[in-house]
Amino acid sequence: MRRRHFITVCAGAVAVPRLAGAQKAMPIIGVLLYGTKQLHQEHPLVTGLRDAGLVDGKTATILLREAEGRPERLPALAAELVAMTPDIIITAGPQPIRAVKEATSTIPIVMAIVSDPVTYGFVASMSRPAGNLTGMSMVNTELSSKRIALLREVAPDISRIAVFTDPTMGPQGLDETATAAHALGVNLQILPLTATEIPHGFTEAKRGQAQALLVMPTPFYNLPEVRQQLGALAVLQGLPSMCEEISYVRDGCLLSYGPDFSAMWRRAAVYANKILKGAKPSELPVEQPTKFELFVNLRTAKALGLAVPPMLLVQADDVIE
Repeated sequence: MRRRHFITVCAGAVAVPRLAGAQKAMPIIGVLLYGTKQLHQEHPLVTGLRDAGLVDGKTATILLREAEGRPERLPALAAELVAMTPDIIITAGPQPIRAVKEATSTIPIVMAIVSDPVTYGFVASMSRPAGNLTGMSMVNTELSSKRIALLREVAPDISRIAVFTDPTMGPQGLDETATAAHALGVNLQILPLTATEIPHGFTEAKRGQAQALLVMPTPFYNLPEVRQQLGALAVLQGLPSMCEEISYVRDGCLLSYGPDFSAMWRRAAVYANKILKGAKPSELPVEQPTKFELFVNLRTAKALGLAVPPMLLVQADDVIE
């Protein structure tokens, strides 16, 4: 992977002055991210904003705050952003979204990625959000069924799957996953784990005689060191694994199937541009993805002694060899 150039933003909580008089100030866009060093020049949010004519330092000011993988920092970072009075805030994941929502009821918030904003209480409904939040949601009742079915295409004898889920995410997606598993004749071993408890999860999965692993979506697992640990331990324990998106597959997960997250980030930029031009978040429906992506790691399949069906490789959007 080639080296990226990262956006450098002053970390101090100094408000950005707005221009006075007839000259119109550049729009100020706040961005709150859970991880660190993510918002490089080729990030889909940055390219999406650029396509909309919003270029940091030229036609817009981007204020970036990153929690560096520490959820306890989110409320303070959200409050810091709000104190700088941006015109809009873009964020992703239920924990960062909740932190920003609790920090302001007036500044428009665009959710780039979230599973079920209605159940989380972020919006009144998908069609009419009603408050100061709108954006993208990856609600899809068929997603869990497809993930389990894909696992069984690679390992047909699977009858028991360990499910790693972030306890701070709540029950999001677990009911759908349980329903899908029952329909496919698969038993689930639900294991609520924080990112630091991943090794313990594999011990419990082995004790529970799991034959495969399903990793539920959460930003708390989607950090390089956590993804690498998940991939390595899954191979060590002989567990075919299904994860959220391609970053996991690059770090050793066998499969991933999910929405096109890059497209969701780009759509978030489109929404931000609409709001900056006068649209109200309350009147912009929450969008759902229409494209889903499959990625396969053949190196992991070989390490597990599995033969990936040729038709599955044809369907894959990318194959890691």
